[in-house]
Amino acid sequence: MTVTRVLVVTAVAAERDAVVAGVAGDGAAAGDGGAEIVALPAGGYALHRVRTAAPPAPERAGVVLDVLAAGVGPAAAAAGTATALTAGTCAGAGYDLVISAGIGGGFAPGPDADGPGAAVGSTVVADAIVAADLGAETPDGFLPVTELGFGTVVHTPPPALVRALVAATGAACGPVLTASTVTGSAEHAARLAARHPRALVEAMEGFGVAEAAAAQGLPVLEIRTVSNPVGPRDRAAWRIGEALGALSAACAALPRVLAAAGAPTSWRTP
Repeated sequence: MTVTRVLVVTAVAAERDAVVAGVAGDGAAAGDGGAEIVALPAGGYALHRVRTAAPPAPERAGVVLDVLAAGVGPAAAAAGTATALTAGTCAGAGYDLVISAGIGGGFAPGPDADGPGAAVGSTVVADAIVAADLGAETPDGFLPVTELGFGTVVHTPPPALVRALVAATGAACGPVLTASTVTGSAEHAARLAARHPRALVEAMEGFGVAEAAAAQGLPVLEIRTVSNPVGPRDRAAWRIGEALGALSAACAALPRVLAAAGAPTSWRTP
């Protein structure tokens, strides 16, 4: 029998605990409730491990999710993800999938009622994980690093897994932007929306997680719940508790979605 192993990477402990609570079910309390704590051999990181029940298929032995709070921003996310992935491989327990999960800012709906947008409290599953500020400013505007002849700025999650998770959670589906500096003005929000008209969420870690996963040939998902609008920083309007609750609810669907999703080798994007 095979065990599906998944690494879920958040920025901070509150997000990690929300993921653990959702995956482990109603019996999981905040902190380490429902999870085994596993120290990694480097970096001072600790995984919160949740084992889920085996699915009916006799060849499958359930899903193990390791949840890591790696730090804020794409660099910290990439470093923590790479450390956990390498530790798993060296221990003979490599991962099948990597997920970036957490809260973020939602872009306002477009001018037409059917346009993109993600309201506070809503859930988004990324169909593209985009580095929004990786590039160069020029007199003519921003150029992504790919137009300078380097690297990549987009990672594409496995479409079948994205569809399954959207169906299970009722989430919206669209690009999630990664930024090292979050937006703090209406003007910058408008510039980002113009460059990325389908974008639903701005966050700070997804692209870093995706880069580390891609370096080891692993597929990646990103799940975000919306705590605030993208734009001027109005702390009074933030709904962090609501967003963390939505994150728990979305992650509760992960075990059944992954158990029903077929062999992990089918998740890899050609």
